[in-house]
Amino acid sequence: MATNGAQQAFALADVLQAMLTMRGGDPDKKSRATKFLGEFQKSTAAWAETVNILKSPADPADQLFAATTLKGKITFDIQSQVPPSEVVTVRNQLLELLQLYAPGPKPIRVQLCVCLAILAIQMKDWKDVLAVVVSSLGNQVESHACILDFLRVLPEEVTEGRKITLTEEELNQRTTELLQDNAPQVVQLLINYAQSSPEAATNPQLYECITSWLREVPIHEIVNSPLLNFIFSALDADRSMQAAAECITTIVKETRDFDENIDTIQVLLPRILALRPKIQKFVEEDDTDSYKALTRVFAEAGIAWVVGIGRETGHFRPLVEAILECAARDKDRDVIDNTFEFWYELKQYLVLDRYIQARAELADIYSKLVDILLQHLQFPEAESGNEKDLFDGDREAEEKFREFRHQMGDTLKDSCEVLGVTECLTKVLDAIKLWMQKYASMATDINVPHWQKLEAPLFAMRAMGRMVDKDENVVLPQLMPLLVQMPSHEKLRFATIMVLGRYTEWTAEHPEFLMSQFNYIVASFGTTSKEILQAASMALKYFCTDCKHLLSEQVLQLQQFYEQILDKLPGISQEEITEGAASVVSVQPKGEIYKLLKLFCEPLVHRLMVKANNAVDYNGKLALADHLQLITTFAHIVITIPPAEKGEEDPAIKYWQEVFPILAKVLTNFLDFTPICERVCRCWRLMVIAHRGAMAPILPDMANELASGFANSRQGCFLWVTGAILREFSDDREHVDAAMTEDIYAFFEAQATNVLRFLSNLSPQELPDVTEDFYRLVVDGLLYYPQKFIPSPLFAPIFEAAVSVLVLEQREPLSATLHYIRDVLAWGARPPKPNEYLPQPIVEQLRDIVKALMVSQGEMLVKRILAGMMITFPSDCFADASGALLTLFEMLPDQTLAQVDSTLRLLPTGTITSVEVDRLIIKIKDRLNANDTGDVRQIRSLMQDFTNTYRRRYIAPRDGLGQLEGSRFRFDG
Repeated sequence: MATNGAQQAFALADVLQAMLTMRGGDPDKKSRATKFLGEFQKSTAAWAETVNILKSPADPADQLFAATTLKGKITFDIQSQVPPSEVVTVRNQLLELLQLYAPGPKPIRVQLCVCLAILAIQMKDWKDVLAVVVSSLGNQVESHACILDFLRVLPEEVTEGRKITLTEEELNQRTTELLQDNAPQVVQLLINYAQSSPEAATNPQLYECITSWLREVPIHEIVNSPLLNFIFSALDADRSMQAAAECITTIVKETRDFDENIDTIQVLLPRILALRPKIQKFVEEDDTDSYKALTRVFAEAGIAWVVGIGRETGHFRPLVEAILECAARDKDRDVIDNTFEFWYELKQYLVLDRYIQARAELADIYSKLVDILLQHLQFPEAESGNEKDLFDGDREAEEKFREFRHQMGDTLKDSCEVLGVTECLTKVLDAIKLWMQKYASMATDINVPHWQKLEAPLFAMRAMGRMVDKDENVVLPQLMPLLVQMPSHEKLRFATIMVLGRYTEWTAEHPEFLMSQFNYIVASFGTTSKEILQAASMALKYFCTDCKHLLSEQVLQLQQFYEQILDKLPGISQEEITEGAASVVSVQPKGEIYKLLKLFCEPLVHRLMVKANNAVDYNGKLALADHLQLITTFAHIVITIPPAEKGEEDPAIKYWQEVFPILAKVLTNFLDFTPICERVCRCWRLMVIAHRGAMAPILPDMANELASGFANSRQGCFLWVTGAILREFSDDREHVDAAMTEDIYAFFEAQATNVLRFLSNLSPQELPDVTEDFYRLVVDGLLYYPQKFIPSPLFAPIFEAAVSVLVLEQREPLSATLHYIRDVLAWGARPPKPNEYLPQPIVEQLRDIVKALMVSQGEMLVKRILAGMMITFPSDCFADASGALLTLFEMLPDQTLAQVDSTLRLLPTGTITSVEVDRLIIKIKDRLNANDTGDVRQIRSLMQDFTNTYRRRYIAPRDGLGQLEGSRFRFDG
């Protein structure tokens, strides 16, 4: 086989030895072998040697490596390494190998089928693919498996967008030729095979193949063909049951457009309903896999035909009943989760007014579903007698059960929407009353019989919480007194606390229940159980947040309790009760705010100083950082309302002025520990956002700390606070005087200058987080101070730095930088419009500055954006990148077109042809010359399609980006 260019020689023995080394245990040897095999896979020698390995009696693992390598070669290298005249030779070799591996092993056979499918897509002149493959492999029994594998993978490879060297138009044409045009032949081929023998009729490969082609064949052709009988009959054979069930599931999914497929559905519905007796059969035989597969068939049919259920409820009700039976018989919770989506989809229709009759007819079904769910929610009985370990040490089973309960909780909410909250809560009340009648008298502090039957309705009540209105006055007034009388059992107390915490909004409207519930929560802090402490902390937060006005008179008692309990709690629980305490303080009279902040926070500040003095190791410093979060909570929740009058001292700010030097000292002493810096900066940022103009007395000292902090640490968190200050004290704020805005803008420029110096000394790759934070900051600078920022000497270097940042591959910094670039371009592209705060001449001047910058920087910007879209950007950044290109075309159409043209011709040799570039440029010119905004905007789609095609072909150039490599940013300011 001819190849292009001189290449390193790779001996077959060396390749096999490297494969053997990969299965060994020496890390150094494995590393060298990995590098050697990687080079082998890129080489032209791999074409011949992979075929040699596949034809030799090598180890199956080596043969599978060879088949996988061959797939990669055909996908990525066939255009650049194999002359067009020899592509047919590659095809013939693949057909020979498929004959050789027709009996197996299956993994190698499947890889070779994938190879042939990818090659078939790229061989545009190969029109008789199906006929050649079938005739080449012959009619022997062992060849049938190979033909079925090829037929199965062909639609997958065509439709799932492999990185092949075809344009979108060519790929669409090839899809038509390989799939739509061949579909009738494939159906007939499969019918002939199914009819050939009883073994063929139960071959799971047959049904996998039908499933693969269902998107390409009109569904009614399958349903009205002999294949349908074979598919349903295959459910009776163990070896084909799973594949046949998956095939039926896929068929019903294809009939989701109910009105378009009504005739097909009328054929399928009785066939599927006839499967219902199998539910009991599979349960009695303990055949979980078949039970699960059958449940999926019923559930998917229900989902696909949910519109029909709403319209013709009586006709489709047996299907709903079958799905309910699947859920009811599932004693081990193996299959019920397959029905959850159906209950949700059906609920979405039943809650609409037009389906109110269907809702009434199916209410009994949902009522039974709630009963089933209440049973499934129960924890298992402890077989070993150890109540502490209900799952016999199986942590995975325990976690799966917990997750499963939350899924059932969602289905309970769906049932509430159909039945109404009152009926569902009544079921909870009845379950609790039933337990109390049967077992309450037997409960002791040590033993609570059958507590699972009591805990399940509590969990259900918690799950339904979101559905219950604050004015529910029928069931909850009966339930709430029962909750605070729950027996002493850890799981029951936990469940009760979670319920009470979930219904705090209701309690706020029914204050007569508040103190009994609140005292129950407070008493729960006396336990040693970590779970209960965490639950109680969360519940206390919600009580203090939602009932803060009702609890305001208890603020002093709350402080005593807070101080007493704080150090006994884990970090997350400390934050939660702190949030609750701060909420109660926030509603106190203005005259009490300073005194109460001091009362609550002084102990926190004292702890802070002790922790700072003791923070000599990593864990000590981390504990200090976590403690800062508690002070932050008070800082941003307790706000003076109504705000202090002009000339009046803000009581909250008065207190934080006293604390600020302590926070600044902590920051200075721990500049080398990022979590502490981030927590202090977060505190200041939230303080600025919450207190806004009232922060003026603290701002000068804060600005000094931020400037020196960033200069000495180069951490992006200092830029967060700078951005917050910039936003809150911009020119358009009524409460800000001109002198202050000038000072704040000067502070912004100083911070930006520091960052540019830093970016000049280090590459963006070395600290992408700071890059992200900086461009989020300058977005604010451009938004709030355009008249100062755009004419400034910093504007051009900041933009140049942004272009240099586009070499990154991480989504967050790229996204922030592209947002900034788009905001800059927007100033230059649109016709000048008067701004609410800027006169027309200023707007025009700013526009001209931006256009002049694009004239000088546009070429490099186009290079970086195109290189990113075609090679390096994550897909999440495509929209912003193409949006920036579109704006450039609107601003400077001729210049941008020439720059796109020249950039595309710099792509690595062999990755794109000049014909493809010419074709794209002509299309863009046509859109530009149309003088229509819609046509110009189509350029964005053209560029996205072009770059997507390129990315599909090439993962990345193997030898770097060549002339598209990014250049280093330099700043002399």
